[in-house]
Amino acid sequence: MNGKSEKPAPGDMLERLSQIELLSLDVDGVLTDGGIYYTDDGNTFRKFNAQDGMGLVRLRKAGVTVTIISAGAPGAIEHRARRLGIKHVFTDVPDKLAVLGALAGELGIGMHQVAHVGDDVNDLPLMQASGLAVASANAVPEVMEAAAIVTRRRGGEGAVRELCDAMLKARGHGLETNHAFDSHLPGEGKGGT
Repeated sequence: MNGKSEKPAPGDMLERLSQIELLSLDVDGVLTDGGIYYTDDGNTFRKFNAQDGMGLVRLRKAGVTVTIISAGAPGAIEHRARRLGIKHVFTDVPDKLAVLGALAGELGIGMHQVAHVGDDVNDLPLMQASGLAVASANAVPEVMEAAAIVTRRRGGEGAVRELCDAMLKARGHGLETNHAFDSHLPGEGKGGT
């Protein structure tokens, strides 16, 4: 590719969205607002969006595989993914494209059936290799330019939900309100998404 994702015509967008079998997500700036909070003792934590979580659970139930690939430190990311039933989680990754390519190959999914959502320059190789490149509204200019879709919402503020809803609509899925969530830790499981 030339570094810029082909912008589909509006009529073609639903068709492109309906063909996605693997949704790849960055974390900081996509699933979160990009802020990383540090405690006095050096621990970090992130704030995730509950509506994004519901969208991802619905998308998984519709048969789309979801992966999280992040250069960020492990911890909260795995806990959040476990809660949402996301099994393919990779953190502290220096070469995100190699991980995505290997996972797609392992799952038997062509890269043309992959969508990647990113917000910063380390997401560009994944976006350029994927069939559908998506940027959150808070993405840096280079990422927005490379994206076929730029969400209206910012990362951590419903950008992922916006994409999930569009993908579900493209697949002909309506609103279903009965969803079970996996627990954070053994013995837990009550609470929101």
